[in-house]
This record gives sequence, structure tokens and C-alpha cells, in this order.
Amino acid sequence: MRGIEENQGAFFSYVSQEDRIPQHHPLRRIRDLVNPILDGLSAKFDALYADCGRPSIPPEQLLRALLVQILYSVRSERLLMEQLNYNLLFRWFVGLSMDDAVWDHSVFAKNRDRLLDGDIATAFLREVIALARKRGLLSDEHFSVDGTLVEAWASQKSFKHKGASSAPTDDPGNPTIDFHGEKRCNDTHQSTTDMQARLY
Repeated sequence: MRGIEENQGAFFSYVSQEDRIPQHHPLRRIRDLVNPILDGLSAKFDALYADCGRPSIPPEQLLRALLVQILYSVRSERLLMEQLNYNLLFRWFVGLSMDDAVWDHSVFAKNRDRLLDGDIATAFLREVIALARKRGLLSDEHFSVDGTLVEAWASQKSFKHKGASSAPTDDPGNPTIDFHGEKRCNDTHQSTTDMQARLY
């Protein structure tokens, strides 16, 4: 029997946010390691904030959000706030309930700068790394990605026989040239766009 798509959302949810996160998800273990570190930084948080005024983003949530940003390679605060708005795993890790509003990215950045200027974020990350190293959660394995862009004026299409005349082409910017099956080498062919380019 075909299931029926329900387009009307339920008014209440009877499944807790905690139950939605798999029991063996790595972020559960990381959160258990991080929370005692944040508790230990509570006195430093108190010294950094005023006793009155408008409440800031809780520093514990801000630091957890920064950790998620690092772990999942979220490239900007704007994208991080977008993820926090709909990503249930991120909301749970940071400590936001389903009904909590997500902060504006500029407010998040200003609060983050306060923790960076007060050396709190550095102390937090240092303790997280030290604890991960102590528990054997770090690895010496690494890989590198070479993203070097080499600027070049020459392409396979620009290599022509040294004695050939330049005939008009169908598209001067990107001519149709069939060089497949042709034997080409640097002695007989040369680029018309970059004289120093060589065939490899």
C-alpha cells in the first residue's frame, strides 16, 4: 500500500532532541570531553563579562559552536549560523534547543572576538587538544592537498606546426582544432599564445 505524504506539520513533537542523536556518534564523546573544560573556565568567563547590561551569547555555546565550525570545516560564521538553524546535530552539540533562536552572524563574530582577545578561546582549544592527546584521540597521519594554480597562456589547442600559416578559425577565442593522432614535439610545434611554453 502506498504511503501518504503528510504536508501538514505536527503541532507538537514527542521525540526529544537527545534521542535524535545516535548513541555512538563521535560528537557525543567530544561533548563529554569538552563540557568539563568549559566548567573549569567559568571563573575566566565571569571576569570577562560585566555584571549588568544585555546578556551575550553564552560563552560555552559560542566555544562549542567554534569547535563544530572547525570539526566540520564550515568556512564562515554566516554559514555556521545557517547550519545551526536547521542542523539538529549541530544544535544539540552547541546546546540550543529546538525553539532557541540562532544568533546573527555579526553578533556571533563580535562575541567570538571578545573570547579571542581575552585568550579564552586559545586556552579552551589548548586544553581540548591536550585532553585528546592524553586519551589517544589524535593521529600522526596526515595528508596534503596541493591546490596550486599555475597561470599559463598555452593550451594544447595553441600548439601549431612551426611552419604552418594561421588560417582563419571558427572561433578566435576557442578554435576547433583536431590534434588527436598527430605527432607533436617541441622541435616541430610551438604555442602561438605563449612562446616559452613547452609540450610535456
